[in-house]
Amino acid sequence: MPPRLARQLRRSRLAILAFFAVLGVTNGDWLARIPALAHGLHMSHGQLGLALLAAPAGSLAVASPAGMLVDRIGSRAPTTVAGLAVALLPISFGLAPSQAVLMAGMFAFGVAAGALDVSMNAQAVELQSAAGRQLMTSFHACYSFGALAGGLVGAAFAWGQVGLASDFTSVAVPLAVIALAAGRFLLGRDHAETPAAGLPPPGPRSGPWEPTSDSPALALSSGPGPGRPAEQSGQAGRSGTAGSAASTVLADSRSRRGVRLSPLLVLSLLALCSLLGEGAADGWSAVYLRDALGTSAGFAAMGYAAFALTMASGRLVGDRLADRYGPAALLRGGGLLAAAGMALVLVTGTAAGALIGFACYGAGLSCTFPQVLAVAGSIAADRPGIAIGRVAGTGYAGMLAGPVLIGGLATAAGLTIALSLPALLALGIAFGARLAVPRGSWRPRR
Repeated sequence: MPPRLARQLRRSRLAILAFFAVLGVTNGDWLARIPALAHGLHMSHGQLGLALLAAPAGSLAVASPAGMLVDRIGSRAPTTVAGLAVALLPISFGLAPSQAVLMAGMFAFGVAAGALDVSMNAQAVELQSAAGRQLMTSFHACYSFGALAGGLVGAAFAWGQVGLASDFTSVAVPLAVIALAAGRFLLGRDHAETPAAGLPPPGPRSGPWEPTSDSPALALSSGPGPGRPAEQSGQAGRSGTAGSAASTVLADSRSRRGVRLSPLLVLSLLALCSLLGEGAADGWSAVYLRDALGTSAGFAAMGYAAFALTMASGRLVGDRLADRYGPAALLRGGGLLAAAGMALVLVTGTAAGALIGFACYGAGLSCTFPQVLAVAGSIAADRPGIAIGRVAGTGYAGMLAGPVLIGGLATAAGLTIALSLPALLALGIAFGARLAVPRGSWRPRR
């Protein structure tokens, strides 16, 4: 790779990392101040739960439109605008005079966060294709550590009894500056013509993993672009029948493999399982340790901390694992580890066993959602925004429904039975990986 191009790719990678960090720090800060929000507006637990649904509802509503916008105008402008909105909108939380205004602000924030999630992941897929190696989980690791840092900042402001508006403004202003500065170095829509990107025209995948002849990456491609051989995409373009050719190849490959489900449908279901499982650990790990096992409140909080730390740490090594073993193997292994971890939580009945189990559960799920989005953007390389939007939107539905579903099951059958659902969903991730990324469709380059 020419030195100039390598420098440009490094700048773009740092810019994308900055947007993942902006979303993580913002979320961590305002989530840490939820008790103060509830107290300031005199909300009951039920009213608070209703208010907190507004943000994921906004993300769910915008996922598909954001994907279509990214495919129409590119991901650079949406990422920059949404990043600025994500940084600044929490200020409205601290100024909200009523629950209704707070919910409106949270819904708007959810829309901005969902749009940013789709567009910056599309940026990450483009950069990964240009760089020729796995990068996606490192971006999500930056989000995870950003959320941890934001939580610490929010806790520090809470300890210092700083007002909500002052807290959110102090965090928002520097993050908005970072988003505005980083937007200059994002990849442009046309890699060949955008000076800021300076990338070569999209062509064959040059990374350590390449699609084989029966890969969905070939089957879903309908024109020149990353993720498929230049000679095949060129032939499709010259014939003027790329769409029908892609459909024929997809049908033939499905017939050979005996697979009847669309890979994007399977990826969407895996995203649903992943984010529903994450939500279960977010909301119920401490409750399980406190109520079911009788630990102290301080020890109960360590259950979520163990999950969050292994979730973030696992993403630091996910790219290397995906490069070495492939996305399908990583999804299978992660799903099995997560299922085993949750089983350990439920079977041992001890505080120490539960703590270890939640740590294993976080490590197992750490790379699932990033890899699902990466594969979705790769197998639909001519329309990555729509593919990522659909998959992410289904995941948001799991995030939205998860706490309510686990709570309903816990009320009906007990929390131990309810938390068996995330274990079953993790097994679903393991067994669904082969359908999303069929065995033999990716191989390491020698």
